Amino acid sequence: MTASRTVFFISDGTGITAETLGHSLLSQFGDLKFRTVRMPFVDSVVKAEECVARISEARRLDGVRPFVISTQVNAQVSAALRQGDALILDFFEAFIAPLEAELGERSTHTIGRSHGGANSRDYSARIDAINFTLAHDDGISDTDLDKSDVILVGVSRSGKTPTSLYLALQFGIKVANYPLIPEDFERNKLPGSLAKHRHKLFGLTIGPDRLSQIRWERRPESHYASPENCRYEVDAAQKLMKREGIRWLDSTTKSIEEIAATLMQTVKLDRNAY
Repeated sequence: MTASRTVFFISDGTGITAETLGHSLLSQFGDLKFRTVRMPFVDSVVKAEECVARISEARRLDGVRPFVISTQVNAQVSAALRQGDALILDFFEAFIAPLEAELGERSTHTIGRSHGGANSRDYSARIDAINFTLAHDDGISDTDLDKSDVILVGVSRSGKTPTSLYLALQFGIKVANYPLIPEDFERNKLPGSLAKHRHKLFGLTIGPDRLSQIRWERRPESHYASPENCRYEVDAAQKLMKREGIRWLDSTTKSIEEIAATLMQTVKLDRNAY
């Protein structure tokens, strides 16, 4: 049996880049078990030495050397990390040097540039999108829907809220989301507030069995979570969306990132990530 490996995400900034890229790599080894340790803001040799101590302890406990997935711009800090008994994967070291050679220019080696707030206009747009999305979550409000970039519809717990927040946070997209409920199915049509924004609607559906599992965690032993009710709601929602000409996506086996990318491509929301 393969031993569990400890993976350290070490960065001189927030660690978002190291963790995002690292998870993408580790997902290619789905049969193996990894224990992740996040260590952000490692911006000095002293802090790097503290990391090395943690790495050594993980090596002793696991019986195998851990992985270090790092984004470091400071050469001294990077060198200090290499004193640990671990496989070091430094993304900046791997990619900055070839880019410098191709561009004929030295990089700035500035910490936190990828997640900084240098562009105040982009930052304000993202904050506005987050505020709009929170104010229009789960059908809370139907005011100002004309200001939305997209409106997600689907049965409760089909992934609308996390997808909405991801789109707002990462891309500055204003998203409203509305749950399709039994009353909508009985009326056999969309609520009036949504019908006039049909061109902005995008649906999410989900497998009934998976939906029942998710709802059971929230409200166990309820009609809401029962397999029979979930089958009814999913089937009714799909028929309603098909009848109304709403484009939709099955979220059952897709990550939030996959859902967002597909949605943006389908409705042609071409935005840069922040």
